Amino acid sequence: MKIAIAGKGGVGKTFIAGTLACMYAAKGLKTIAIDADTSPNLALMLGMSPEEASRILPIAENQILIDEKTKTDFPGVFKLSYTVDDIVSSQAASTPCGVQLLVMGMVRAMGSGCACPAHNLIRTLMSHLIVERNEILIMDMEAGVEHLGRGTAKNVDILLIITDAHQASLITAGRIADLARPSGIPNIAYIANRVTGPDVENRIRESAKEHNVSILAYIPYDQDILASGMIGKPVITETEYKAVTAVQTLAESLEQNFLSG
Repeated sequence: MKIAIAGKGGVGKTFIAGTLACMYAAKGLKTIAIDADTSPNLALMLGMSPEEASRILPIAENQILIDEKTKTDFPGVFKLSYTVDDIVSSQAASTPCGVQLLVMGMVRAMGSGCACPAHNLIRTLMSHLIVERNEILIMDMEAGVEHLGRGTAKNVDILLIITDAHQASLITAGRIADLARPSGIPNIAYIANRVTGPDVENRIRESAKEHNVSILAYIPYDQDILASGMIGKPVITETEYKAVTAVQTLAESLEQNFLSG
């Protein structure tokens, strides 16, 4: 099962991505989480301390790994074909909740479609993880689908677009949905987050209808989640939190619909 999660920054997608990943790992399912956001903090949601998270070297900044995989003897020329199956075992960080975490990092080069070695390595690794491996894969994306090329998007089971009722969040969610539709992703759905009542539900529902997207789950606003975030406390074990309970229901629905075998 391969799940991509996107949305405007600050909308709660990392909370949902991390909670889903930990829930599957707790069931004994081998789970890999990918932090592909330009401001990575998924490690904290998976139970790592800030100090542990700071020691993770993102793939895009791992020059030794990039050179090992892509460098040739000719200046300005790099390999386009190489193996990446060993990167998970050598680079993934083990987290307290049992999830293996890969932090992609930001490619510091001009042009979103650059052919630089770091960009090529990330693209090749993402394709390998999505197409060729069988673990549960949870991807915390930035506000777009750039990491999902046309050759890999069709192998993602579902794109979950997280949004709350704020105008900027809804606009971003709509843009992501419109961008994702022609990419080949077979299932696209909204997750309505921080729902405080019928008015919020209706506002998100109207936006989803405008972009022809269904809403898969409504996650209630939970003051306990905010309080936990302020002190850096992972929420995965707090099963009495109403937002965590709602994500648990979402996890079960996704497992039922997309986990084969």
